[in-house]
Amino acid sequence: MKSDFLLAITQLSAEKNLSKEVVLSAVEAALVSAYRKDNFPPSQNISVKIDPNTGRVQVWAEKKVVELVLDPRAEVSVAEARRFQRGVQVGETVIVEATPANAGRIAAQTAKQVILQRLHEAEHTAIMEEFSGREGDIVSGTVHRVEPRQLFVDLGRTEGIFPLSEQVMGERYRPGQRIRAVILEVIQTPKGPRVVLSRSHPNLLRRLFEMEVPEISSGVVEIKAIAREAGSRSKVAVTSRQEGVDPVGCCVGLRGIRIQNVVNELHGEKIDVVLWSPEPSTFIASALSPAQIVGVELKREEKATTVIVPDRQLSLAIGKEGQNVRLAAKLSGWRIDIKSASVSEAEKAEAAKAMAEAAARAKEEAAAATVVPEEASAILEPVMEPAEMPEEEPTPVMEPVFLPPLVQVSAASQKSKLRFAEDILAPSAKASPKTKKKQKKAGKEREGEEAARGKRARRDDYDMPLDEDAY
Repeated sequence: MKSDFLLAITQLSAEKNLSKEVVLSAVEAALVSAYRKDNFPPSQNISVKIDPNTGRVQVWAEKKVVELVLDPRAEVSVAEARRFQRGVQVGETVIVEATPANAGRIAAQTAKQVILQRLHEAEHTAIMEEFSGREGDIVSGTVHRVEPRQLFVDLGRTEGIFPLSEQVMGERYRPGQRIRAVILEVIQTPKGPRVVLSRSHPNLLRRLFEMEVPEISSGVVEIKAIAREAGSRSKVAVTSRQEGVDPVGCCVGLRGIRIQNVVNELHGEKIDVVLWSPEPSTFIASALSPAQIVGVELKREEKATTVIVPDRQLSLAIGKEGQNVRLAAKLSGWRIDIKSASVSEAEKAEAAKAMAEAAARAKEEAAAATVVPEEASAILEPVMEPAEMPEEEPTPVMEPVFLPPLVQVSAASQKSKLRFAEDILAPSAKASPKTKKKQKKAGKEREGEEAARGKRARRDDYDMPLDEDAY
């Protein structure tokens, strides 16, 4: 029986992929429940030990030392207690061996259930420990069951689940099909741990490249970024850590054999391998391949860029339904706007024209600010022009008379005009149009009075009596 018992434990540990110690501890816990039910009080502390070499089962119970034993399940005599612990006194507790002769049918059934439960718990714990540290790794499994919203894959010890969101649009799965997937997460459920798998995650592409390209697994070539639209197209940015190594060539392989294996695993998904650069403009131009780039204008504050491409390359740079520029934006992390060269030149010409017009307008406004107002120029006209001398009447030759010098009269008149102009001009710069009109009218009246006064003075000079003593 002992050998059969050990053989059953060994076989069970092999089937469940568990260690022998784990199975023995589960059996011991089950026997504790079975023995306590029939042979010991519920509150008594007992333990079960199984010898891994012989298979012998020993039950140890904690009992109270008494002089007279009334309840053998919970009490022990002094002599019996001193066999296991020397110097024990009455009233103390001691752990003694109390292995029952048989566990009974009910106890055996309980032990069986507890053993199975413990084995399931141990198996779930082992699965969690195995897969919880492998999130992001690639695993291989067989399609077990196909449902409308999820897919079940047999991974050996456990079952993986493909949610609908992690499946690739366009792929068809059938029971028994062998597929590769990446572990997305491991979750604990009442039915045990569940491993969530994915074939649309970018990490699947990363792990496939690591498997196919030795330079990536060794660290010579590094994958910097991945942008993927599962089932359609992907972009991978790579760089080299060692001088003289072509990272793009390493990923493509001789005659494209390496990248072709990755494409076959992804069922024909297109993959663009581009060279990564720390300079954003260079990296963005490379990410938009296979389109040719004329120029890249960066707006670092907004993390946006405008890419100029030749007219014939515009559709290639944008891609089908904007896929190429969308993947380039995901790969680089910048917002990308695509413009053709002709549109860019037209915008630059319009901007230059607008700047020229603004400069000319500013120049005209500056010139207009220095022009003298019309009212001030009208007042300055008689001052700036030389004063007109009045025509002198011819004097009789035979009758000379003493005439006051006309130059003095005209000079005084001119000075009065200058004073008048200065008096009128000074306030005219700030006066209102109505005030200016009144000042102009008053100036004309004053000028007329001055002219009339000059004429009367000349006429009085002609009418003076002759001084006969002067001759």
